[in-house]
Amino acid sequence: MRQVSYSRSYYAANQRRRKEASMKNAISYFLVIVWVAFTFVLIGWVFFASLSTSSEIFSDHMFQFRSGFQFENYVKAWNTQRVSVFFMNSLLYTIVSCTAIILISCPASYALSRYNFRGNTIIQNMFAAALGIPVIMLIMPLFGLASVFRLVNNRWVIMFLYIGMNVPFGVFFMLAYFKNLSVTYEESAAIDGCNPIRTFWNIMFPLVQPGLVTLTVFNFITIWNEFFMSLIFANRPNVRPVAVGLYNMIQSMRYTGDWGGMFASVVIVFLPTFILYIFLSDRIIKGVTAGAIKG
Repeated sequence: MRQVSYSRSYYAANQRRRKEASMKNAISYFLVIVWVAFTFVLIGWVFFASLSTSSEIFSDHMFQFRSGFQFENYVKAWNTQRVSVFFMNSLLYTIVSCTAIILISCPASYALSRYNFRGNTIIQNMFAAALGIPVIMLIMPLFGLASVFRLVNNRWVIMFLYIGMNVPFGVFFMLAYFKNLSVTYEESAAIDGCNPIRTFWNIMFPLVQPGLVTLTVFNFITIWNEFFMSLIFANRPNVRPVAVGLYNMIQSMRYTGDWGGMFASVVIVFLPTFILYIFLSDRIIKGVTAGAIKG
């Protein structure tokens, strides 16, 4: 009898736990669905607004497209509103900066994770501490130096600042990947006569590909959407990235009233990061989790 009563109580407790877990999952799924629906509504509204006229945007029949699809909004935004210039500037800044961050962060994190030398721990702590420094504290001193040496509105200076601001995160992020790799790879390479530099580039560097993809996507989104530093160091239209260019376009909407062209510009600027995340979302998730698993 005791065994039967114990089995019944255990079964009842197990059922309660399952119901509680199902309730928590249902609440979580509901919140996720609401958030996804809200996001799609916002993105869809901006997309439909980019295909409408300015008068239709402020009317009650925007989604009826009585004037037809206004694809010329995109042509006008690309040519007249100089979105093409801002787009190419951001593309240049992002590609060069992301490549340089990878080429600097990976060898640095590999050396810090594999070689025990004096000051190793201090350097790692300095990179970690650099992540906590607000960018706004560095803007004015850097702008003062750039003004003295007349380096404001210089593309190379802007890219240098992007690289310097994001290298600490890159080193800190890749440290976990290299620490989780087994030293047997280097030992096998050393037996075959491979020097440390060749071992890194031919063996260790390809093994952290998930981390490289994730770090590149994070840096791409960060640099592509960066605004405050670009607003200070890129005053001229020919060196402005998309974030500052869109800001100036929004300010000019008070006088031009070309809201359809503005929303078309938003869609053009939004597409690269959206496409990048759609095609690499699985690798991003795998890259984030792989760095936390001991291999």
